[in-house]
Amino acid sequence: MNWEMISAVGQMLGAVGVIISIIYLAAQIRNQNKESQRAAMNVLTTHWSDLNRSLVENPDLAALWLHALRSFDQLDGASKLRFGAHLGRFLRFADNLYLAVLDGTLDKRLWRGYERTLADTVAYPGFQTWWATRKHWHTDEFCALIDRHIQTAKPKIYEGYN
Repeated sequence: MNWEMISAVGQMLGAVGVIISIIYLAAQIRNQNKESQRAAMNVLTTHWSDLNRSLVENPDLAALWLHALRSFDQLDGASKLRFGAHLGRFLRFADNLYLAVLDGTLDKRLWRGYERTLADTVAYPGFQTWWATRKHWHTDEFCALIDRHIQTAKPKIYEGYN
């Protein structure tokens, strides 16, 4: 074996080593991206639960929520503000979730559950009254989604809640 042959074998082994390293690095990056996505989904789910906890822990807010969804206009000023603030938080978070779905950060399977909750909420006339004057606060993509749901949704989720 001459030096040229040894050099060629060495270069070939070096190239194979580089290819293996690149494959390993790609696998590590892929795993890290999946783990980051899982962590982001866990944070989003926790925030969603925290937001809904206020309805569970505050009976006055829960009663206001049900009344306001049926008729926003019949509320007094303080109740409109309170309902609007809670609904604003709810929708701001949902807007962020929707953008996360669009950019691939949030799994579409998880989003479908959130979207169904939104669709059930936007079906009510109180929501629609509130939304008409505040939709400009949200992204165009989210506004289009909500408006589509308003066109097709029927109020049913809270029927029988008195």
